[in-house]
Amino acid sequence: MDNIQPADRKLITFSQLQQGTNKVSRLFRISKETGKLYTAQELDAESLCRHGVECFRIVKIAVRQAETFMKILKMKVTIKDVNDHQPEFPVEVVNIQFSEDDGKGVRRFIPSAIDKDSGDLNSQIMYRLVKGKDEPFSLSVSESVDGISDLSIVLQERLNREVQDAYTVQVVAEDGGSPPKQSTLDVHVTVTDVNDNPPIFSQNVYNVSVNYESDEVTPVTIVSAMDYDSKKNGKISYRFGDRTSESAKSQFEIDEKTGEIFLRKKFSSSLQKTKFKLYVRATDNGNPALSSTAKVLVNIINEHNNAPTIDVNFVSSSSRNVTTIREDVEVGSFIAYVMVTDDDVGRNGAVACDLQHEKFQLQSLGVKEYKLIVKNTIDRETEQYHDVTIDCQDKGSPPLHGRIEFTIRVIDVNDVRPKFFKELFKFSVYENQKSNSFVGRVNVTDPDLGPGGKLFFTLLSNETFILPFQISNTGEISTVMSLDYEFQNIYRFQVLVTDNGTPPLNNTANVIVEVRDVNDNVPHFTFPSVNPFTMDVTYYPRHTNKITILKAADGDSRENAFLRYQIEAGDDKQLFAINHYTGLLSFSREVTQQDARTHLLQLVVKDSGDPVLTATTNLSIILTVSNQSSETGDTIPGTKDNKIHVYLLIVIVLVAVTVAVPVTAAMSICVIRCKIRINSPLSDKSDASEKCVSEHKHLMCHAHMETYWPHTPLARTASSNIAQKSSMLEPRRRTSSGDSILRGHRRRSSSTGSRFQCTKEAIYEVSMNLLKYLSGFLG
Repeated sequence: MDNIQPADRKLITFSQLQQGTNKVSRLFRISKETGKLYTAQELDAESLCRHGVECFRIVKIAVRQAETFMKILKMKVTIKDVNDHQPEFPVEVVNIQFSEDDGKGVRRFIPSAIDKDSGDLNSQIMYRLVKGKDEPFSLSVSESVDGISDLSIVLQERLNREVQDAYTVQVVAEDGGSPPKQSTLDVHVTVTDVNDNPPIFSQNVYNVSVNYESDEVTPVTIVSAMDYDSKKNGKISYRFGDRTSESAKSQFEIDEKTGEIFLRKKFSSSLQKTKFKLYVRATDNGNPALSSTAKVLVNIINEHNNAPTIDVNFVSSSSRNVTTIREDVEVGSFIAYVMVTDDDVGRNGAVACDLQHEKFQLQSLGVKEYKLIVKNTIDRETEQYHDVTIDCQDKGSPPLHGRIEFTIRVIDVNDVRPKFFKELFKFSVYENQKSNSFVGRVNVTDPDLGPGGKLFFTLLSNETFILPFQISNTGEISTVMSLDYEFQNIYRFQVLVTDNGTPPLNNTANVIVEVRDVNDNVPHFTFPSVNPFTMDVTYYPRHTNKITILKAADGDSRENAFLRYQIEAGDDKQLFAINHYTGLLSFSREVTQQDARTHLLQLVVKDSGDPVLTATTNLSIILTVSNQSSETGDTIPGTKDNKIHVYLLIVIVLVAVTVAVPVTAAMSICVIRCKIRINSPLSDKSDASEKCVSEHKHLMCHAHMETYWPHTPLARTASSNIAQKSSMLEPRRRTSSGDSILRGHRRRSSSTGSRFQCTKEAIYEVSMNLLKYLSGFLG
């Protein structure tokens, strides 16, 4: 057009060429003068083009100058789609069904929407599901081969028709145009029923009370059950279950449709039962049929209130209301189950129980149920049997009581040591008894029973020697040999007692057995030690009347060794007397020349035992009466005085020599023999030092003599051999009067002391007699 002259442009025209059909020519028109192309009608892409294909038309324009064709122009006109159609569902509402048996993932198909727009975006449809929060559905969209979506409602979980039997959800279809357009589809979901619910009773246990006077017309009670299933699945029928007793079925009947329970007949006056149990079964008509059971407790109410009854079931075995528990049972231990029965209703059937006991108590386990437990420590030795009483009382008016009594016996365990009555037992037994002689009994108590109370005894001693005793299982101590007081007079040991329990328990006690002396030793004379014995006695007037001291010994002790002396025969003139306790023999009256002769005395020593034992000896006394009472005269006084002084000097020298030699010899002999006696205390030989014999006067000193008689005349024997024999003493012998009763270990020390005393007495006696002799000689 730019190359055409402006004058020629007015000659140029435009026209649309016809193209076979008139469809295109009807769609557009062109301005003849200007060449502008216009639509001839409203364009509809959905009718002009196919879906999914580019929508255009080719318009051919002829350019003429006058009548001549200058050029043919081909113009492509693209028709652009606009979103003028909304997606449309074939129906507005669709109904689908799910069964209660359908599980997760089950789907139901629904119709999809169609959008008539031809553009890709305008015809593109998106779907979404509009539902409630807890509705178990989802929307599934899948593309088919023809480009149309397939829609389905998918079940997310199993449905329960009894909870909700219908749902309504919406499916929204929205295209991709701008602005987008949408439409909705209402989906009604119905849940179809299956028989998945059994009948449910309004209560599991029906507790009803019926008077004896009730009739058959009035229902006892009505049981009702509910089934959430529909139609025949929810239709219920009632009947008695198999566990209902025949006696209950004969007394009651039930209406199968209504669940009413009636009496078949009135209660008999002899009816003992106060309670019936009815088991009612409710069954639906589903396939398969479902059922459930309820229990009906029918309490028969009498006009009178009934007292509660008590049943006790012990953990351990029992008989005749006596049960047993161990002594070492722990506090809190379960002993028995206590159940109380009171079939009354209301306050008449409300029961409270009580137990007043120091060792046991009741603890509640529930209504009318208790357990009996140990409250405090049990001690069989304190109390073996416990009487228990349980009292129960209902709350009726007036209240009625129930009581049960039983005994709990405590079984012993070995928990107590044997116990002696005292810690020290002292017994005494006489010597010389036969073996198996009864000594005494140690008293022991052990309150345990059975093996725990069976005792065994044993003797224990720290001494090296064997005890001469034995003990029985009853605690009796006896000898196994004859005892000797003189050997040992006291025994000390222990008694061990052990029971036979598990573990065994024991105890000890001290025992002292004192051996009592019996008069089994006959006294014997130690001076004179030979029988018969002869001694010379010279009587001096105005001098002492004492002659000698008789000595005797007795191996016994106490009264059995208490000696008495007496003259049995030979003293017809009543010249002699003897001290019964000291053995001192003396003249009983003044001695005359007519008494000077040989006197044969029979002497007896007796102990004080029972029976009295005696010893006899014969003493021959050759009595000489001295008569030196006048003095001899001298005609020459001077000569007389000189002679007296010479004689006095001679006498003093002789006396000094005479005294020094025997005293020194006697002391030496006594010391040597005392040492020998100390080293050999059990020697049975006599100690010669126990008697000291003067060379001329034969003075005798007994080892056991405790009293010295300084004025006793010295006894002279016929020969020195007899004098030596008369000085012998047997060991372990005791003196008569004047000696203390010596025991045990004191004998040896006493004998040693007596020997030293003997030496002193001998010296003292010689000195005194010498002084008397000198005084008489010089006077």
